[in-house]
Amino acid sequence: MALVPSVSSTESLALQACDDIDSFHMVRRAYACIEKLIAPQHVNDTDDVHPTRTELGALVRLVNEELQRRIEAAEGSAQLLRDALTHAEARTA
Repeated sequence: MALVPSVSSTESLALQACDDIDSFHMVRRAYACIEKLIAPQHVNDTDDVHPTRTELGALVRLVNEELQRRIEAAEGSAQLLRDALTHAEARTA
C-alpha cells in the first residue's frame, strides 16, 4: 500500500521546491557575475563587462551564506570539543 502524503506535507514540499528553485536562480546570477568579471564577451559592450547590482548582490549573498554556514559548523565543533573536554575533566577529577 502506497503512502499518500498529507496536504500540509505536500504544500510544504511545494514551498521547499520553490525556495530551492529561487536559490538556483541566485546561484546562476552569481555565476553570471563571476563570468562577467573574469571574461567579458565583448570588450566594447559595457553590459557584458559590468555585472549588474542584482548579480553582485547574488554573489555577495552566496559568499555570506557559505561563510555563515562554515562559521556555524566551526562553532558547533568547538562546542562539542568543549563538552568533551568538560566530561573528560569530570571523569578524571
